[in-house]
Amino acid sequence: MLTDKYSTRRYDAQDIASIDTQVLEHIPFDYPGSATDVHYETEEFTAVCPWTGLPDFGRMVITYRPRYRLVELKSLKYYLTSYRNVGILQEHAVNRVLNDLVSLVEPESMSIEAWFNERGGLRTHARAQYPIS
Repeated sequence: MLTDKYSTRRYDAQDIASIDTQVLEHIPFDYPGSATDVHYETEEFTAVCPWTGLPDFGRMVITYRPRYRLVELKSLKYYLTSYRNVGILQEHAVNRVLNDLVSLVEPESMSIEAWFNERGGLRTHARAQYPIS
């Protein structure tokens, strides 16, 4: 098996268990309901490549149609900030945010998109949605 310094996990990056899902318990609050689409956007999403340890900076957009609960913004910011030193692939980060928020607020629909800054001449755009179509 061929191994090199780029194919092994970096141990100076925090493990995925460092993502603060406990703060999510404080996020939802009751929503009386209407056909409103909610759109949150941040230019400050950061995580770490699990192999190189290099930072991944990106713009993340969360769009959803609430059913019974809304996301509280301060707690959402703390949750997203907890990714800062976590070694997670860009595509996995998008799916993890979607899964955590869907299980918390049980929306009618939700999508998470992220546009990660160029690194090594490549830019990444990842999108995950609920329900899966």
